[in-house]
Amino acid sequence: MLHQYKPLLMNFLENKKAFSLFIFVCYNNFIMNTRKGKLHPLSQTIRQISKIFIDMGFQLVEGPYVETQWYNFDALNVPKDHPARDMQDTFFIKKKDSQEEAKVLRTHTSSVQIHFMENFVKEGKKPPFKIISPGRVFRQEATDKTHEAQFYQIEGLVVGEGVSLAHLKGTLEHFLQEFYGRPIEFRFRPGYFPFVEPGIEIDLKFGDKWMEVLGAGMVHPNVLENVGIDSKKYSGFAFGIGIDRIAMMKFNIDDIRHFYQGEIKLHDAISDSTEQN
Repeated sequence: MLHQYKPLLMNFLENKKAFSLFIFVCYNNFIMNTRKGKLHPLSQTIRQISKIFIDMGFQLVEGPYVETQWYNFDALNVPKDHPARDMQDTFFIKKKDSQEEAKVLRTHTSSVQIHFMENFVKEGKKPPFKIISPGRVFRQEATDKTHEAQFYQIEGLVVGEGVSLAHLKGTLEHFLQEFYGRPIEFRFRPGYFPFVEPGIEIDLKFGDKWMEVLGAGMVHPNVLENVGIDSKKYSGFAFGIGIDRIAMMKFNIDDIRHFYQGEIKLHDAISDSTEQN
């Protein structure tokens, strides 16, 4: 069949201007009809959250997925008999021998704050500081519409003199308003987390139900002392945001598992919000 187009191709080759125009038209047609790629909804959400907090003066830090029990539990004031340390709730890494220190897949990004504060103190620095740490975490639990064995979380930590619960409340209210860009119904209620005292939980109205998306509180004095920060002089607040859950509400997705199934229809249905920033 190619011989039918031989005269046309020979003419293009003899006429460089016509050939260049032909190539341009073909390329332009290809570009116009090619579907444009975009970020995964969770990546979009992480970027948007990070930008909001960076604009508020927070520093972005990262940490490892595999942690020792010191960073994941002990330094965060999680007692030895806490349910989170049970085999059914945490993925433990198999040890090479009996002498090796036990390690786990991190169950929260709170472990990153310990790494940061330890290094901060070792460098001879003193508070104040504000950090956020987005990343993937792992829990050994049954999956359903609002739970997954892996999900994304962003940890926030503020430490300084005179930091109070009022600062925490104001920070989170500003974040929620900026993130959703519209009035959103939410509530604060008492909660328990070993690394904060007092602790609070923040629920958002999702349809006709309340869904927990955020845990927070004032940093427990033991946590500050564990990293060498004077808890009598300094105070702080910390929060952990479930990225998948607030993305579900933002994009009106009713099942957290859709994020991890590679469903192209979900990808196509969601606009790339990062293009607007």
